[in-house]
Amino acid sequence: MLLALDAGNSNVTIGAFDGQRLVHRWRLRTIQDQTADEWGVLMRNLFSLAGLELAQIDGIIIASVVPPLDGSLTAMAERYFGTRPVFVTHETDTGLAIRYTNPLEIGADRIVNSVAAWERYRSACVVVDLGTAITFDTVSGNAEYLGGIICPGIGISISALFSRTARLPLVDFLEPSALIGKNTVTAIQSGLYYGFTDLIDGLIDRLIGELGPETKVVGTGGQAKMIAKSSRHIRDIDEDITLHGLHLVWKRLQRS
Repeated sequence: MLLALDAGNSNVTIGAFDGQRLVHRWRLRTIQDQTADEWGVLMRNLFSLAGLELAQIDGIIIASVVPPLDGSLTAMAERYFGTRPVFVTHETDTGLAIRYTNPLEIGADRIVNSVAAWERYRSACVVVDLGTAITFDTVSGNAEYLGGIICPGIGISISALFSRTARLPLVDFLEPSALIGKNTVTAIQSGLYYGFTDLIDGLIDRLIGELGPETKVVGTGGQAKMIAKSSRHIRDIDEDITLHGLHLVWKRLQRS
């Protein structure tokens, strides 16, 4: 079995693959100072609840954008699973040609998301990831990672609006019942929901203008399903695209 980990700024998503199938998925909060042994206890508990054994894992692959976690994740993998993990970087053989000016700056999650999208469509495509930041990653019809766009995330915007104003409340991100809010909470929710939906659709319009009218779009991340309800472009949602991308990269590395 393969263990795939997506270590992001807000969450660490963990997937267990049995052959081609993602059989279990867990999401944990990102705690940067968590030790290798704490990770090991967590993994042992998760596996026990899922009816799995640590010994069933014969490979670990990680996409991390949180460098302080890398050492403890490496030690956890070696101590509790008896294997050295593979960390995806811009130098990893993913099958995509990297066209970024400084490849060192690309988040590993953005690379593996693009790998999964290319495998899905085999054409020009855009991955919209609604996470801590909203990222748009583009792949050409020639399997080239071209770069993308980064915007502040919805959660960050909610927190900033609350912390930088004297009277505006902290609100939940919800689909509003009407465009025009009848009170402060619903007015903020409408601004967030329709504002981000139109921001996303507007940027996708521009990207399609660059990449061509046959460009495919896939959304992922915590708020993707909600945004997709009103988006003109986001129809395909894959909450596990990063894990699937890691699985594809692992298979490619094993073949080579």
